Amino acid sequence: MIKNVSVIGAGTMGNGIAHVFAQHHFNVTLIDISAEQLQKALNTISKNLDRQIAKELINEEQKTVILQHIQTRTDIKDGVATARLVVEAATENEAIKLQLFKLADEAAPPDCILASNTSSISITKIASVTQRPQQVIGMHFMNPVPIMKLVEVINGYATSNFVTGTIVELSKQLGKTPALANDYPGFVANRILMPMINEAIYTLHEGVADVAAIDTIMKLGMAHPMGPLQLADFIGLDVCLSILQVLYNGFGNSKYAPCPLLVNMVAAQKLGVKTEEGFYTYLPGSKDLVVSDKFRK
Repeated sequence: MIKNVSVIGAGTMGNGIAHVFAQHHFNVTLIDISAEQLQKALNTISKNLDRQIAKELINEEQKTVILQHIQTRTDIKDGVATARLVVEAATENEAIKLQLFKLADEAAPPDCILASNTSSISITKIASVTQRPQQVIGMHFMNPVPIMKLVEVINGYATSNFVTGTIVELSKQLGKTPALANDYPGFVANRILMPMINEAIYTLHEGVADVAAIDTIMKLGMAHPMGPLQLADFIGLDVCLSILQVLYNGFGNSKYAPCPLLVNMVAAQKLGVKTEEGFYTYLPGSKDLVVSDKFRK
């Protein structure tokens, strides 16, 4: 029975994953090389718990207990020493993930499952750097983790049926809905989503319509809760570009080629919400959706 969970990476996804596990009574160790990032993550979790209190989903006492279930570490070997499940939620960079899995494999107990929150990188390749490929699996949460119900569970080439079943049941314990996918570039979610976002960016790039029109048409015409350009900003344009590059390299098909506008925006560090500017401008404290000056006519 899994009770001790280690989460590697204290960014947006990592703190959300830690939050959800702690809320469901797991002992969580949140790991990051930056003590400052770990404190920022705890502050974010606390604020998100306050939102749940305001919605009367939990109370103050439950918040205290949830936070008590989370400890932090800056050393990965110490952080995974007693884990039964490790969930890696570092940046979407293959080299970084491979290095983290090597370290986790060396330090985690032999029966520990190693999962990656990757949105596109091969689970089989990640598993290949470990001595336990049958215990490596994809556990792809959606952002924001405390709210979104889906967990995309990805089997690598060697993932055992026991490990798959364990992660499926664990996802249900977290109040999530697991959906199985096999290990091909982009899996299911991003193989379908990223070409849509890329096509929306091409539509803007080629002057077919402006930012607001593209997003309005997809929201009102296709019943999407968020337009594709706003969603790209929310995900991070750098993340979108990385996933598209994985798709393009993996399939060798030009339909996955990233739009030059996306490439240029990432080069200019206009990454969306995280840099306060992408297709829209994000002003501190404002909930208004304002199209970036770059794309105003």
